[in-house]
Parts: sequence; C-alpha cells; structure tokens
Amino acid sequence: MLLIFNSLTGRKEEFRPLVPGQVRMYVCGMTVYDYCHVGHARSQIAFDVVRRWLQASGYRVTFVRNITDIDDNIIQRAREQGEDYRVLTERYIRAADADFAALGILLPDHEPRATAYMPQMIAMIGTLIGRGHAYVSDSGDVLYSVSSFAGYGRLSGKKLEDLRAGARVEVDAHKRDPLDFVLWKRAKPGEPAWDSPWGPGRPGWHIECSAMSVALLGVHFDIHGGGADLRFPHHENEIAQTCAACDSPFVNVWMHNGFVRLNDEKMSKSLGNFFTVREVLPRLRPEVLRAFLLASHYRGPINYTEDNVRQADAALQRLYLALRGVNPAAAYEPGAATAAFRAAMDDDFNTPEALAALQSGARALNIARAAGDAARAGPLAAELRALGAVLGLLQHDPEGWLATRSELMAAAGSEPQRLEPAAIDALVARRSAARKSRDFAGSDRIRDELAAHGVVLEDGPAGTSWRWR
Repeated sequence: MLLIFNSLTGRKEEFRPLVPGQVRMYVCGMTVYDYCHVGHARSQIAFDVVRRWLQASGYRVTFVRNITDIDDNIIQRAREQGEDYRVLTERYIRAADADFAALGILLPDHEPRATAYMPQMIAMIGTLIGRGHAYVSDSGDVLYSVSSFAGYGRLSGKKLEDLRAGARVEVDAHKRDPLDFVLWKRAKPGEPAWDSPWGPGRPGWHIECSAMSVALLGVHFDIHGGGADLRFPHHENEIAQTCAACDSPFVNVWMHNGFVRLNDEKMSKSLGNFFTVREVLPRLRPEVLRAFLLASHYRGPINYTEDNVRQADAALQRLYLALRGVNPAAAYEPGAATAAFRAAMDDDFNTPEALAALQSGARALNIARAAGDAARAGPLAAELRALGAVLGLLQHDPEGWLATRSELMAAAGSEPQRLEPAAIDALVARRSAARKSRDFAGSDRIRDELAAHGVVLEDGPAGTSWRWR
C-alpha cells in the first residue's frame, strides 16, 4: 500500500488513482530566465523519483512538467541583456535540458510552454469572468476575485481575514480586494503581448498552470507537485481558478518538496545565495549530487555543505565498490534489500531509508564476495543495480565511475592525505572485528574513513586486503 503525504489534508493517505492502473501527474517546472540552481534540481529529482517508483509499482504514468517562458523576470532580463525574450528563454531551456539530463532526470511525457497555450488561458479567463469569479479592472488588467471562491486558503491553511490584515493598504487601487490577483496583464509599451478580448497583454503566472494541466490531464487528476514555496500563493490560486472555471474537483494529492539551504538559509535566486548546477558539476559526479539530494526526505529541508556532499560521495562509492568486479545475473529473486526498499518507498517515498536498503544489499554482496560465492553474488549485484535504478543511481560501470571520481578529486586538488600502512592495517582489523560482531554500521564507517584517505578495501575468501586508489 502506497502512502503519500497530501499537503491538502496534512496527513499521509493511501494512494488511490482516479483511474485504476493509471496516474496523471503535473509538476511545476522552471521559469527560464537563468540557469537551474541546486534548489531547482532538488525539486525535479524528488518528483523524478516519485514518477519512477509509480512506474516500478506498475502504474502507467502521464507526467507533465511545464515551462514558464514569459513573465516579468524574463522580460526584465531580456531587456537588461539587450535581446529578444524568445532568444533568452530558448537558451535557458536548452541549458535546463542539459542539466536535467546530466542529473538523470527522465524527460516528461509533455513539456508545455506557457506561450503555446494562450488560447486555453484566454478561454479560461473568459469563463471566470462569465461566472463572476473575475473582473476587468480600471487599469485594464483582469483580476480574480478571491472572495468569490469559498474554499480559498484550504491548501495553505490561511484565512482571508488574516491575509487581509497583513496586506499593505492601497497596494493597488484598481483591486476590489487587496488579495485579488492578476489573470491577464494589460501590456505596457514595448512589452511582448498577445491579443485578447480585454486588449493586448499577457497572462498572469498562476493561470498558465491551470490552463496547461487541464488541457493535458483533464479537469481532475491525481498528483500535482512543486516546491514548498509554491504552496501559497501559486498552488492556492491554481485551485481557486480551476475549480471555479471547471466546476469540478481539481487535484487529489498535492505534494511539496522542502528547500535546499545554504548555511541554514533558503537557497534562492532572489536571495542570491545559490549554486547553479553547472557550477557544481565540474567538481563532482552528477550522480553524487543526485545521491546527496535523495539522502534527505523530500518534504524536509536539506543543508548544502561540502561535508554533506562528501558523505553522499563516500556512500555512493561504497555501493560501486560492492558492485565492482561482479557480473550481475540476468535474473534474481527479490530478497531482504528489496523488501526494505519497497517498504521505504511505499512510506511517502522515503529515500533515506531506501538508500539504507541499498547499503544493506551492498553488505550482503560484500559478504558473498568475501566467501567466494559467485552464484550468490551475481543475483545480489543484479538486485542492487535494479533498486538503484529506481533512484536513478548505480547505472554506470563501476570501474569507470570510480576512475572518474579519482580524476575529479585530483583536478580539484582534493587528493586525500595518505595514512601510514600500520594505521591502515589497524583500521582494517577493527573493521573485521566489527563485521564479525555484526556491527555493520561501524564497519561501514571505517570503510568510509579509509576511503576518505584514498584506501580501497577488497574483501575476499582469504580476508580483507587494501590498496591505494
């Protein structure tokens, strides 16, 4: 039974798709006026894994990820750089495609661009005006009337009176209510514009996701995902618009991922405290960044530090070392690692526990190798790689991955300090004692400590040997 935390209800719920065996899923994508940063990568990897697990569980998934290719930030950036907004957005779309591919993020089934769905947005806005949920202001903008929708605030847990109390006085004299938001912006001179019944202009940010999701998935679908910062007002406004326009329920399960933090502060473009993916990847394998981002539960925050990234690197190295030199069998019987992995993923996509299941599988594989049991090692290697694939990990050749890792460390000037052989022998002995007492966590810590100093352990029938990486 798959349990998913539903932001709308604030609890884990058994997942029941609207159509048995099928899942329709929409995830908010990039606003393309800059390069993808690690916070964006965290969100896209989180929902990539959700999709992968749904597919591994037997569902046929239709996955939609949108692109916002027109908004105020895009217009301003294009003006600053002296280029057409379409040239700018195309460049950053291609860059995001390359970053996502490097991180192993699967292509969506549909990737709609806002500028290609103007007729659908205009039609939805017209319906909202006709039903009394929107109005044309004195400024020429079309605004949504928040007070017209009884359920406003349910997703975010916010009350209208509290929101109004916190609103600035006279933010916009053309609004009937300070909480009303823009559906259609009347164009200013020199700005990109599309014709509409309300004059030339462009859509507000919120209406695009309503129009595109309904066009591609229908008025009522299974899962909508995005970052926690989108819960209010973006997703709250999506609900208000779509339910009012379509007179239908909208989304059954709302999912939101937590922030990436840098020095315990949210990583974001607006704060200027972010690393782009292309800044980070020259210093480490893309798979390490993916493993780091999966090492925390998707709903919680994750703190980006060099130490945390190194821990993810060491954990991933341990898995590849277990796979090295073993030919995976063509088939395998799911064992304890698979059972633990399934339990973790069915509990709201608990990737930290799923990664722990991979480490358990690696320990079993190392034991089989040490015993010279090739008949058992092959199926265990196949199982480990299959489980890793669900997380988008362990799909490279182990020898190649380990070699490239060493090259990256050398290029970065981070070659580890070498221990004296006697100290290594002592640590190997302590690890052997830990393994005999079944203290596998202690054994793994010693392996990681040695790996940090450039020492590779090789377990075999005659015991454990070591060599320099």
